[in-house]
Amino acid sequence: MEEKVKISILLEIYGNLLTEKQNEYMNYYYNEDLSLSEIAENNNITRQAVRTILMKSKKKLEEYEKDLGVMKKEQKIKEQIEKLEKITSDKKTKEIINKIKSQIDF
Repeated sequence: MEEKVKISILLEIYGNLLTEKQNEYMNYYYNEDLSLSEIAENNNITRQAVRTILMKSKKKLEEYEKDLGVMKKEQKIKEQIEKLEKITSDKKTKEIINKIKSQIDF
């Protein structure tokens, strides 16, 4: 998985555990694709300060995933659903699979 995509997913899962500014800057950088300079200019801080905030925030997100493993568990669930989807031909089972997929943001 591409690093930027991974961090974006971690941000979606654990972003509320960051401070408001950390979450905001991470969102700008990883989801809105703003540069360090653009974030710095828009928030009247230095580019280095933005970089430091992003690095610390990324580290925190990775620590949360290491401790809690939500992203890893979600990936395993998705893999199992895909396997089940491939081997079943029962209409009722397929309906249940689709309902599960819609509820877990598949």
